Amino acid sequence: MKMKKIMTAAMTVATVALLAACGNKADSKASTKTVKVGILQLINQSALDDARKGFIQELAKEGYKEGKNLKIDYVNAQGDQANLTTMSQRLKRDKNDLNLAIATPAAQALQKEDTDTPMVFTAITDPKSAGLVSNLQAPDKNATGVTDMVSVAGQIKLLHRIAPKAKTVGLLYNAAEANSLVQIKLAKAALKAQGLKVVEKTVASTNDVAQTTTSIAHQVDAIYIPTDNTMAAAMATVGKITSETKTPVIAAASTMVQDGGLATNGINYKDLGVQTGKMAVKILKGKAVKDVAVESPAKVSVVVNKKIAKALNIDPSTIK
Repeated sequence: MKMKKIMTAAMTVATVALLAACGNKADSKASTKTVKVGILQLINQSALDDARKGFIQELAKEGYKEGKNLKIDYVNAQGDQANLTTMSQRLKRDKNDLNLAIATPAAQALQKEDTDTPMVFTAITDPKSAGLVSNLQAPDKNATGVTDMVSVAGQIKLLHRIAPKAKTVGLLYNAAEANSLVQIKLAKAALKAQGLKVVEKTVASTNDVAQTTTSIAHQVDAIYIPTDNTMAAAMATVGKITSETKTPVIAAASTMVQDGGLATNGINYKDLGVQTGKMAVKILKGKAVKDVAVESPAKVSVVVNKKIAKALNIDPSTIK
Protein backbone atom coordinates (compact mmCIF):
# COMPACT_ATOMS: atom_id res chain seq x y z
CA MET A 1 0.00 0.00 0.00
CA LYS A 2 2.83 2.37 0.95
CA MET A 3 4.63 1.61 -2.32
CA LYS A 4 1.40 2.27 -4.25
CA LYS A 5 1.04 5.69 -2.62
CA ILE A 6 4.66 6.54 -3.45
CA MET A 7 4.16 5.57 -7.12
CA THR A 8 0.92 7.55 -7.30
CA ALA A 9 2.62 10.61 -5.86
CA ALA A 10 5.51 10.26 -8.30
CA MET A 11 3.13 10.00 -11.26
CA THR A 12 1.28 13.10 -10.05
CA VAL A 13 4.52 15.08 -9.82
CA ALA A 14 5.56 13.89 -13.29
CA THR A 15 2.19 14.87 -14.76
CA VAL A 16 2.34 18.33 -13.21
CA ALA A 17 5.89 18.78 -14.51
CA LEU A 18 4.82 17.70 -18.00
CA LEU A 19 1.89 20.11 -18.04
CA ALA A 20 4.13 22.91 -16.81
CA ALA A 21 6.63 22.15 -19.56
CA CYS A 22 3.87 22.22 -22.18
CA GLY A 23 2.64 25.50 -20.77
CA ASN A 24 6.11 27.02 -20.92
CA LYS A 25 6.49 25.83 -24.53
CA ALA A 26 3.21 27.48 -25.46
CA ASP A 27 4.23 30.68 -23.67
CA SER A 28 7.47 30.74 -25.68
CA LYS A 29 5.40 31.24 -28.81
CA ALA A 30 2.30 33.32 -28.06
CA SER A 31 -0.27 33.73 -25.33
CA THR A 32 -3.80 32.40 -25.77
CA LYS A 33 -5.00 35.93 -25.05
CA THR A 34 -6.22 37.69 -28.18
CA VAL A 35 -3.78 40.35 -29.33
CA LYS A 36 -5.01 43.37 -31.31
CA VAL A 37 -2.72 44.74 -34.02
CA GLY A 38 -3.59 47.75 -36.17
CA ILE A 39 -2.06 48.17 -39.63
CA LEU A 40 -2.04 51.47 -41.50
CA GLN A 41 -0.81 51.23 -45.10
CA LEU A 42 -0.24 54.25 -47.31
CA ILE A 43 -1.33 52.83 -50.66
CA ASN A 44 -1.79 49.62 -52.63
CA GLN A 45 1.47 48.80 -54.39
CA SER A 46 3.53 45.62 -54.60
CA ALA A 47 6.32 46.54 -52.16
CA LEU A 48 4.00 47.71 -49.40
CA ASP A 49 1.63 44.78 -49.93
CA ASP A 50 4.56 42.36 -49.66
CA ALA A 51 5.81 44.03 -46.47
CA ARG A 52 2.37 43.60 -44.89
CA LYS A 53 2.17 39.95 -45.94
CA GLY A 54 5.63 39.22 -44.57
CA PHE A 55 4.73 40.89 -41.27
CA ILE A 56 1.55 38.83 -40.82
CA GLN A 57 3.39 35.67 -41.88
CA GLU A 58 6.01 36.19 -39.17
CA LEU A 59 3.37 36.82 -36.50
CA ALA A 60 1.72 33.53 -37.47
CA LYS A 61 5.07 31.73 -37.31
CA GLU A 62 5.47 33.02 -33.76
CA GLY A 63 2.03 31.76 -32.77
CA TYR A 64 -0.11 34.87 -33.35
CA LYS A 65 -2.76 33.69 -35.79
CA GLU A 66 -5.81 35.51 -37.10
CA GLY A 67 -9.06 34.01 -35.91
CA LYS A 68 -7.30 32.31 -33.01
CA ASN A 69 -5.41 34.74 -30.81
CA LEU A 70 -4.81 37.65 -33.18
CA LYS A 71 -7.18 40.35 -34.42
CA ILE A 72 -5.83 42.53 -37.23
CA ASP A 73 -7.36 45.93 -37.88
CA TYR A 74 -6.13 46.75 -41.40
CA VAL A 75 -6.79 50.10 -43.07
CA ASN A 76 -5.40 51.51 -46.33
CA ALA A 77 -5.35 55.26 -47.02
CA GLN A 78 -5.06 54.82 -50.81
CA GLY A 79 -2.50 57.62 -50.86
CA ASP A 80 -4.87 60.20 -49.37
CA GLN A 81 -3.55 62.38 -46.53
CA ALA A 82 -7.02 63.00 -45.11
CA ASN A 83 -7.55 59.25 -44.95
CA LEU A 84 -4.25 58.83 -43.13
CA THR A 85 -5.42 61.23 -40.43
CA THR A 86 -8.89 59.75 -39.89
CA MET A 87 -7.58 56.19 -40.01
CA SER A 88 -4.85 57.01 -37.50
CA GLN A 89 -7.48 58.44 -35.18
CA ARG A 90 -9.53 55.28 -35.57
CA LEU A 91 -6.58 53.03 -34.72
CA LYS A 92 -5.96 55.11 -31.61
CA ARG A 93 -9.59 54.70 -30.51
CA ASP A 94 -9.32 50.94 -31.05
CA LYS A 95 -6.65 50.76 -28.30
CA ASN A 96 -4.61 48.09 -30.06
CA ASP A 97 -1.73 46.33 -28.36
CA LEU A 98 0.54 47.43 -31.21
CA ASN A 99 0.24 49.28 -34.51
CA LEU A 100 2.17 48.79 -37.75
CA ALA A 101 2.71 51.70 -40.14
CA ILE A 102 3.73 50.91 -43.71
CA ALA A 103 5.54 53.78 -45.53
CA THR A 104 6.73 57.12 -44.19
CA PRO A 105 3.52 59.21 -44.52
CA ALA A 106 1.56 56.48 -42.74
CA ALA A 107 4.05 56.36 -39.87
CA GLN A 108 4.11 60.14 -39.52
CA ALA A 109 0.33 60.39 -39.47
CA LEU A 110 -0.05 57.57 -36.96
CA GLN A 111 2.61 58.98 -34.66
CA LYS A 112 0.99 62.42 -34.76
CA GLU A 113 -2.36 61.01 -33.64
CA ASP A 114 -1.22 58.29 -31.25
CA THR A 115 1.89 58.37 -29.08
CA ASP A 116 0.51 55.91 -26.51
CA THR A 117 0.26 52.71 -28.58
CA PRO A 118 3.61 51.03 -29.40
CA MET A 119 4.29 51.41 -33.13
CA VAL A 120 6.55 49.49 -35.48
CA PHE A 121 7.17 50.84 -38.96
CA THR A 122 8.43 49.34 -42.19
CA ALA A 123 9.33 50.61 -45.68
CA ILE A 124 10.70 53.83 -44.16
CA THR A 125 13.78 55.30 -45.81
CA ASP A 126 15.05 57.66 -43.11
CA PRO A 127 13.26 57.43 -39.71
CA LYS A 128 15.31 60.27 -38.23
CA SER A 129 14.63 62.85 -40.94
CA ALA A 130 10.98 61.77 -40.90
CA GLY A 131 10.85 62.65 -37.20
CA LEU A 132 9.90 59.15 -36.10
CA VAL A 133 12.94 58.68 -33.85
CA SER A 134 15.80 60.82 -32.59
CA ASN A 135 18.06 57.90 -31.80
CA LEU A 136 18.14 54.79 -33.98
CA GLN A 137 19.75 52.67 -31.29
CA ALA A 138 17.39 53.75 -28.51
CA PRO A 139 14.08 54.84 -30.09
CA ASP A 140 12.61 57.63 -27.97
CA LYS A 141 9.13 58.20 -29.42
CA ASN A 142 7.41 54.86 -28.78
CA ALA A 143 8.16 53.80 -32.35
CA THR A 144 10.76 51.55 -33.96
CA GLY A 145 11.06 49.41 -37.05
CA VAL A 146 13.01 48.55 -40.18
CA THR A 147 14.21 50.97 -42.85
CA ASP A 148 14.27 50.10 -46.54
CA MET A 149 17.30 52.28 -47.18
CA VAL A 150 19.99 50.69 -49.33
CA SER A 151 23.13 52.28 -50.75
CA VAL A 152 22.06 54.80 -53.39
CA ALA A 153 25.68 55.07 -54.49
CA GLY A 154 25.59 51.31 -55.03
CA GLN A 155 22.49 51.70 -57.19
CA ILE A 156 24.22 54.33 -59.32
CA LYS A 157 27.28 52.08 -59.70
CA LEU A 158 24.96 49.32 -60.93
CA LEU A 159 23.45 51.75 -63.43
CA HIS A 160 26.92 52.70 -64.67
CA ARG A 161 27.88 49.01 -65.10
CA ILE A 162 24.74 48.34 -67.12
CA ALA A 163 24.98 51.52 -69.20
CA PRO A 164 28.70 52.47 -69.22
CA LYS A 165 28.24 54.85 -72.15
CA ALA A 166 25.47 56.82 -70.45
CA LYS A 167 26.23 60.53 -70.12
CA THR A 168 22.87 61.82 -68.89
CA VAL A 169 20.76 60.14 -66.20
CA GLY A 170 17.15 60.93 -65.41
CA LEU A 171 15.74 61.09 -61.88
CA LEU A 172 12.02 60.39 -61.67
CA TYR A 173 10.06 60.77 -58.43
CA ASN A 174 7.30 62.47 -56.43
CA ALA A 175 8.74 65.55 -54.71
CA ALA A 176 6.03 65.36 -52.03
CA GLU A 177 7.51 62.12 -50.66
CA ALA A 178 10.14 62.74 -47.99
CA ASN A 179 11.75 59.34 -48.53
CA SER A 180 12.29 60.14 -52.20
CA LEU A 181 13.95 63.48 -51.48
CA VAL A 182 16.52 61.79 -49.24
CA GLN A 183 17.47 59.31 -51.97
CA ILE A 184 17.46 61.86 -54.78
CA LYS A 185 19.93 64.03 -52.87
CA LEU A 186 22.25 61.03 -52.52
CA ALA A 187 21.74 60.05 -56.16
CA LYS A 188 22.73 63.52 -57.36
CA ALA A 189 25.94 63.38 -55.33
CA ALA A 190 26.79 59.92 -56.69
CA LEU A 191 26.08 60.95 -60.29
CA LYS A 192 28.11 64.14 -59.91
CA ALA A 193 31.02 62.08 -58.55
CA GLN A 194 30.96 60.04 -61.76
CA GLY A 195 30.76 63.12 -63.95
CA LEU A 196 27.24 62.38 -65.23
CA LYS A 197 24.64 64.98 -66.13
CA VAL A 198 21.24 64.90 -64.41
CA VAL A 199 17.72 65.58 -65.66
CA GLU A 200 15.03 65.69 -62.96
CA LYS A 201 11.31 65.28 -63.42
CA THR A 202 8.65 64.90 -60.78
CA VAL A 203 5.10 63.56 -60.66
CA ALA A 204 2.26 64.51 -58.33
CA SER A 205 0.25 61.33 -58.83
CA THR A 206 0.17 58.15 -60.89
CA ASN A 207 -1.85 60.08 -63.48
CA ASP A 208 1.32 62.01 -64.38
CA VAL A 209 3.59 59.00 -64.79
CA ALA A 210 2.98 58.13 -68.45
CA GLN A 211 3.51 61.63 -69.82
CA THR A 212 6.48 62.41 -67.54
CA THR A 213 8.22 59.10 -68.21
CA THR A 214 7.80 59.54 -71.98
CA SER A 215 9.29 63.02 -71.77
CA ILE A 216 12.33 62.11 -69.67
CA ALA A 217 13.04 58.87 -71.56
CA HIS A 218 13.72 60.92 -74.70
CA GLN A 219 16.18 63.19 -72.88
CA VAL A 220 18.41 60.72 -71.03
CA ASP A 221 20.47 57.57 -71.48
CA ALA A 222 19.23 55.85 -68.30
CA ILE A 223 16.81 56.50 -65.43
CA TYR A 224 17.05 56.07 -61.67
CA ILE A 225 13.88 55.82 -59.56
CA PRO A 226 14.07 55.75 -55.73
CA THR A 227 11.70 53.83 -53.44
CA ASP A 228 8.95 56.26 -54.35
CA ASN A 229 5.42 55.04 -53.60
CA THR A 230 3.80 56.94 -56.46
CA MET A 231 6.27 55.62 -59.00
CA ALA A 232 6.14 52.11 -57.53
CA ALA A 233 2.40 52.00 -58.11
CA ALA A 234 2.92 52.79 -61.82
CA MET A 235 5.99 50.74 -62.72
CA ALA A 236 4.08 48.72 -65.31
CA THR A 237 3.55 51.96 -67.22
CA VAL A 238 7.21 52.91 -66.81
CA GLY A 239 8.29 49.50 -68.08
CA LYS A 240 6.13 49.70 -71.18
CA ILE A 241 7.37 53.17 -72.16
CA THR A 242 11.09 52.61 -71.44
CA SER A 243 11.08 49.27 -73.25
CA GLU A 244 9.93 51.11 -76.36
CA THR A 245 12.53 53.88 -75.96
CA LYS A 246 15.24 51.34 -74.98
CA THR A 247 15.99 53.27 -71.79
CA PRO A 248 17.35 51.19 -68.87
CA VAL A 249 15.67 51.91 -65.54
CA ILE A 250 17.36 51.21 -62.22
CA ALA A 251 14.71 51.18 -59.49
CA ALA A 252 15.50 51.03 -55.79
CA ALA A 253 13.17 48.13 -54.88
CA SER A 254 12.97 44.57 -56.16
CA THR A 255 9.18 44.81 -56.55
CA MET A 256 9.62 47.89 -58.75
CA VAL A 257 11.94 45.86 -60.96
CA GLN A 258 9.50 42.98 -61.11
CA ASP A 259 6.73 45.41 -62.13
CA GLY A 260 8.64 47.17 -64.91
CA GLY A 261 12.17 48.25 -64.03
CA LEU A 262 15.33 46.67 -65.42
CA ALA A 263 17.40 45.98 -62.30
CA THR A 264 18.22 46.92 -58.74
CA ASN A 265 20.70 46.24 -56.02
CA GLY A 266 17.93 46.20 -53.47
CA ILE A 267 15.74 44.36 -51.02
CA ASN A 268 12.83 41.94 -50.91
CA TYR A 269 9.93 43.68 -49.18
CA LYS A 270 8.37 40.49 -47.91
CA ASP A 271 11.66 39.80 -46.12
CA LEU A 272 11.48 43.35 -44.77
CA GLY A 273 8.01 42.64 -43.41
CA VAL A 274 9.23 39.42 -41.78
CA GLN A 275 12.07 41.35 -40.15
CA THR A 276 9.58 43.93 -38.85
CA GLY A 277 7.35 41.13 -37.56
CA LYS A 278 10.21 39.77 -35.45
CA MET A 279 10.55 43.17 -33.81
CA ALA A 280 6.81 43.37 -33.19
CA VAL A 281 6.82 39.99 -31.45
CA LYS A 282 9.51 41.21 -29.04
CA ILE A 283 7.30 44.15 -28.10
CA LEU A 284 4.15 42.04 -27.82
CA LYS A 285 6.03 39.79 -25.40
CA GLY A 286 6.86 42.71 -23.16
CA LYS A 287 10.05 44.31 -24.42
CA ALA A 288 10.06 48.12 -24.26
CA VAL A 289 10.09 49.94 -27.59
CA LYS A 290 13.10 51.99 -26.50
CA ASP A 291 15.04 48.74 -26.13
CA VAL A 292 14.32 47.60 -29.70
CA ALA A 293 16.75 49.43 -31.99
CA VAL A 294 15.80 50.47 -35.53
CA GLU A 295 17.18 47.97 -38.03
CA SER A 296 18.47 48.13 -41.59
CA PRO A 297 17.52 45.52 -44.22
CA ALA A 298 19.12 42.18 -43.40
CA LYS A 299 19.77 41.29 -47.04
CA VAL A 300 20.51 43.23 -50.23
CA SER A 301 20.91 41.56 -53.62
CA VAL A 302 20.86 42.26 -57.36
CA VAL A 303 17.49 41.59 -58.99
CA VAL A 304 16.94 41.63 -62.77
CA ASN A 305 13.77 41.70 -64.83
CA LYS A 306 14.72 39.29 -67.63
CA LYS A 307 11.79 40.26 -69.82
CA ILE A 308 12.73 43.94 -69.70
CA ALA A 309 16.42 43.10 -70.23
CA LYS A 310 15.61 41.21 -73.42
CA ALA A 311 13.41 44.09 -74.62
CA LEU A 312 16.45 46.34 -74.20
CA ASN A 313 18.73 43.84 -75.94
CA ILE A 314 20.68 43.23 -72.73
CA ASP A 315 21.84 39.80 -71.62
CA PRO A 316 20.38 39.33 -68.10
CA SER A 317 23.33 37.14 -67.06
CA THR A 318 25.71 40.07 -67.49
CA ILE A 319 23.96 42.15 -64.82
CA LYS A 320 25.69 41.49 -61.51
